[in-house]
Amino acid sequence: MIQLALGVAARHGLDGALVCAVCEQESGWDPWAIRYEPGFYERYVLPMVDGEKLSDETEARARAFSWGLMQVMGQTARETGYSGHLAGICDPETGIEVGCRVLAGKLTKARGDVERALLLWNGGTNPAYPGQVLARKGKYTG
Repeated sequence: MIQLALGVAARHGLDGALVCAVCEQESGWDPWAIRYEPGFYERYVLPMVDGEKLSDETEARARAFSWGLMQVMGQTARETGYSGHLAGICDPETGIEVGCRVLAGKLTKARGDVERALLLWNGGTNPAYPGQVLARKGKYTG
C-alpha cells in the first residue's frame, strides 16, 4: 500500500512521505478503518437534514464517518466531488485518491504551510496533530 500511496501522491503533486504519514497516523494502514464522529454530524450534517437538503438518513449518517486509510470524512469526500458509495473510500486506491484530493485542497488553503494544512485536515481539534504526523514522515523518505 505504501507504493500505491506514493504513486497517488505524486500524481497530485504531494509529498509522498506526508501522505504515508497521514495514512499511518489516521488508520495505522488499515483500509477498513471507519469512525463515526457524532459532533461532526451535529455540526455539519444535521443542518442539511433539517434544511431538507439531505433526506436520505443512511447517506446523512455515512457523511459523518471517516473512512479508509486516510480517514476522509464522508461529507468532505462529497464536497470534493466523490459520488460513489462512501464505503468505497475503504478501497485503498479510491481512499488515497480522495484523501490526496482533500489534502491538496488543505495545502492550497494553507498556502503551502504543511503544519497549518494538517490542522485543517484534523479540524483543528488536536494542536499536537501536525507534529504527530510529521514525526512519522521519516519512515517514508528516501
